[in-house]
Amino acid sequence: MLSLVIFLPLLAAAALLLPGVGRRVAGAVWIAATAADLVLAVVLWATHPAGSGIGHETLLRWIPTLGAGYHVGVDGLSLPLIAMTCVLFLACAVYSWRTPPSRAYAALFLGLQTVSLGVFAALDLLLFFVFFDLSIVGMYFVIAGWGHGDRARSALKFFLYTFLGSLALLLGFIGLFAGSGTFDMVDLARTPPFAGEPGAAAATLLAVVVGLAVKTPAVPLHTWLPPAHTDAPSAGSAILAGVLLKMGTYGFARIAMPMLPQAWQRHAWVIVIIGVAGVLYGALVALAQDDVKRLIAYTSVNHMGYILLALGVAGLTAAPAGARTLAVSGAITQMVSHGLLTGALFLVAGVLWDRVRSYDQRRLGGIAATAPRLTAMTAVAAFGSLGLPGLSGFMAEFQIFAGVIGTGVPGAVAAGVLSVGGILITAALFLRMLRQAFLGPPGELTVSPDARRPETAAIVPLLALSVLIGLAPHWLLELAAPASAAIVSLVSRP
Repeated sequence: MLSLVIFLPLLAAAALLLPGVGRRVAGAVWIAATAADLVLAVVLWATHPAGSGIGHETLLRWIPTLGAGYHVGVDGLSLPLIAMTCVLFLACAVYSWRTPPSRAYAALFLGLQTVSLGVFAALDLLLFFVFFDLSIVGMYFVIAGWGHGDRARSALKFFLYTFLGSLALLLGFIGLFAGSGTFDMVDLARTPPFAGEPGAAAATLLAVVVGLAVKTPAVPLHTWLPPAHTDAPSAGSAILAGVLLKMGTYGFARIAMPMLPQAWQRHAWVIVIIGVAGVLYGALVALAQDDVKRLIAYTSVNHMGYILLALGVAGLTAAPAGARTLAVSGAITQMVSHGLLTGALFLVAGVLWDRVRSYDQRRLGGIAATAPRLTAMTAVAAFGSLGLPGLSGFMAEFQIFAGVIGTGVPGAVAAGVLSVGGILITAALFLRMLRQAFLGPPGELTVSPDARRPETAAIVPLLALSVLIGLAPHWLLELAAPASAAIVSLVSRP
């Protein structure tokens, strides 16, 4: 069934390439395929017992001479991200129905959904890399073909940065293969290479970390992100932030930590420092933005910093395992929460662009009077992103801070306290945006009409899921907690 979940969107994309497919048919096929894929993902979730490890596994011979195979499966780390990916792509399909999309646009997003799901399901490094690289190609064409502004330049910058990162990642994967003789991720996690070779392990970890940090993006390898978001179409921005960025943080937890545990332990403080830098830098630069889309883009740098902080602390083996497990569980929750909330915020930004062809909040004002539904959705997404209790952002950040500070390690406690400041800055920037653009007096530009049915139908479910995670998170945490404990156990090995 997992392979069907992965490749169903690609089959639908192939159907759209048949001659005679019009815009409305393309839009309907897109929605139907993503809805069916979400239903299948829910079935995967329901039939995967909590704490059962890898399930729904398929292993087929692919390149025997390299020890590579078509190996896919899911666990408590990957399954929430697969479900979130299906939700976001369905939201984008519904959102795009407001102006029925071309079949090329719909087919490109369906293909991008397949490669995204493939990244999260892959249990072979070579298979992971193929899907990882194809996601770069897909998003390049989304930005270059359907973006606005200086879209060609932004798409090229995105491609060159992230492709360079993927080359570094490939070098890291070759290093792992050279040290083990296999690309199988399960075997590599069970028996890590480079035992007693700290130099080789450190070099391999550096290549893997650089490749994943570009995708995350981590400071200072983040500079491709704001222009890519600003000039991408709104659905493209939602997928870029909500799904593609998670490939980096997922890779840290799935590959770097369990396969190079000793090297991760030795360099855990570097990851912690990079995480804190991302939290503070992303929030401060976002505070200085007047462009709503760039503001949201920099908050992604901020939120990815929290995840890196938690994953870095997981390598501090002197700290209690329970605290480190809680931090990793928070990181998984943050990946899902950020995908839902930032996806909603970018779709809101798309509504603004559709109405006034501008993201400049200095020219906006009084949106609440002309578009109350849009204002309400924006407020919920903003409050969730800044970590208000009752929403998923609070649940994620609470676990991260409780785990990081709960380690009792002085450096980790200091990092956690510093990172709390990121929440204050994030609150300030979102409240400033709401006051200036939505609640203030009428501005130069008038946002009217209010959010239409496809826009509302796309955004509201994302917010509803955030509320559900914030108020009743047990269904997610029961799946994520055993995976978090397994990651901490693997990275703690001597």
